[in-house]
Amino acid sequence: MQLLALALYHRDGRPTPRVVRFRPGALNILTGESETGKSEILDIVDYCLGRSTPNLPDEPIDRTVGWYALLVAFRDSRMLLARPRPAGASTTQAMIRTGGDTLDLPRADELTPNSNVAALRSQVSARLGIEDFRFQPPTGAARAAFDVSVAQAALLCFQNQNEIADKKALFHRQTETGMAQTLKDTLPYFLGAAGPEQALRRYHLNEAQRAQRAAQRKLDDAQRHREAVDASGVALLRLAQSEGLLEEVPAAPGPEEIRRLLEQALTITVSTVGPVDLRDRRQGLSDERRELREQLQQLDEALTLVDRWQKQGEAFTGELHLQLGRLKSINLLGPERDDTAVCPMCARPLEEPDASAAEITALTEQLSEELDQVQTIQPIRDEHRRSLQTERTGVVERLRVNGAQLRELAASDERMRSLQDQHVRIARIQGRIDQALTAGTGSPAGDIGELRNNLILARENVTTLQTLIDEDDVTAETERRLTDVAANMTAWARRLELGQAASADEVAISLSQLNVVVRRPQGRLPLNRIGSAKNWIGYHMVAHLALHTYFRLHNRPVPGFLMLDQPTQAFFPAKIKDATTVQDADWDTVTSYFELLRDVADLNEGALQIIVCDHANLTEEPWFQDAIVENWRPEDGHRKALIPNDWLD
Repeated sequence: MQLLALALYHRDGRPTPRVVRFRPGALNILTGESETGKSEILDIVDYCLGRSTPNLPDEPIDRTVGWYALLVAFRDSRMLLARPRPAGASTTQAMIRTGGDTLDLPRADELTPNSNVAALRSQVSARLGIEDFRFQPPTGAARAAFDVSVAQAALLCFQNQNEIADKKALFHRQTETGMAQTLKDTLPYFLGAAGPEQALRRYHLNEAQRAQRAAQRKLDDAQRHREAVDASGVALLRLAQSEGLLEEVPAAPGPEEIRRLLEQALTITVSTVGPVDLRDRRQGLSDERRELREQLQQLDEALTLVDRWQKQGEAFTGELHLQLGRLKSINLLGPERDDTAVCPMCARPLEEPDASAAEITALTEQLSEELDQVQTIQPIRDEHRRSLQTERTGVVERLRVNGAQLRELAASDERMRSLQDQHVRIARIQGRIDQALTAGTGSPAGDIGELRNNLILARENVTTLQTLIDEDDVTAETERRLTDVAANMTAWARRLELGQAASADEVAISLSQLNVVVRRPQGRLPLNRIGSAKNWIGYHMVAHLALHTYFRLHNRPVPGFLMLDQPTQAFFPAKIKDATTVQDADWDTVTSYFELLRDVADLNEGALQIIVCDHANLTEEPWFQDAIVENWRPEDGHRKALIPNDWLD
């Protein structure tokens, strides 16, 4: 695949696009002053080949261009690859046309999205001859699998002005996240050291390793399940033994013995003991106790009343006896002193009769009679008290018997509940045993032998596939092919008189470092340890020229063009308007660089197209002037650049 033309279409739909045409199979030079859009050519081509973002400056390109179109040629066909300017940060829209040698750039009104980036890359990859396969990273790699396409091949076709002078990185976009590993993964394929067969074998190896891990996991799960079942079975046996379902359990029974004992525990029949209703009996005893307590309370109250009467009577009669005894002791109330008109003390006649003496005498006689009656009642009261005491003793005895009966009834209830709880525990244990036996019947633990055989077969499959991959030895084959590339690199580095090249045994590309290394008798010297931007650019040039020469010689599916931006930047000041105005530059070295580009293009006999964007213009070299496709320097006072002047008005 080589480039025929690049077109920019104005956003306002102007019918005439800005077109830059290229010559296939030859050196194409686009020269001009700085800030004319030369460097943007590379980014636009990269965008038309399927990159999601054009990475172009906002002014003036992004402000004026609405569509980018690239016309490319294959051996027997052409293809138009057009991309609209993204409305946001990126876009996946694309327009694709295919045709023969007459296919050319479309009109502005014909531009419309009819495809997407994925389809664009797929069609270009198919026409390049990139085989349809998916790269499988090694097992355990953190990166994901991806489809090999022109997206990876294009990384070998571009060198912008920052990349071509980079002493630490050799390839386009190599410093972006993940790109270095992508280059390491795909460069062996583009060199021809690996192909879909190796990718398919690695895919099968990954699948076989995944199957091996799955088989190992299933076996481990089955063994853990069996161990868990055995431990659970032993625990169930101990429970069954504690409840009397089994008489003796071995200390460490085997799986078969565990199952036999569990099945034996299930054969033990436990009669269901229903709850006995003792509520009537308990209620009768409770009612009887309540009545006895009421009787006891009544008897205690009666005894208390009798005792109180006894004490009150004794106190009253005692006081009467005391007073009567005092009166009798002084004979004031004798029978001879019953005359109320005579003083009982001095026996003299009273002026008026004294009735108190007669009343006292009458009262004394009455009290004496009552005291006599009290003496006759006392034996009856004592007999009544003894009767109450006897009755109380009987009630107390009945309460004692009632309490004993209630306690016995409570103990009987407790024994019944304990028995019922035991039967419930036994039923639960047997239920767990039945569940464990049922679960163990269909568990993978029973297929451990089969699982172990599956793992053995999976390991043998992995070993076989690993042997096939080891026999491929992609790394060794890649190094061998890079050695073929190194032959041209070494010769061309010496031709350009690059640093360390004269004494080097070999100038080569290191796949592990993705950079140029110079092999000397003293040891390997990486590019980042070689000074001078001239050397860095020179080694980048010879590396990519040698790679593409190898690709063309072996008909590898890599686009047949190489785009270089500012390869002579090391010979001019950092900020330069026009290199042709610099008189003291090393023009001999600049000429030698372009002569190498011309000679390599001729060496490939039309199979390699080299496109260079640069400040330099070798006006004295006819072959250089013949290679110029665009010269963006003022002409007749008019500015020439990628964006026409009338587009900026």
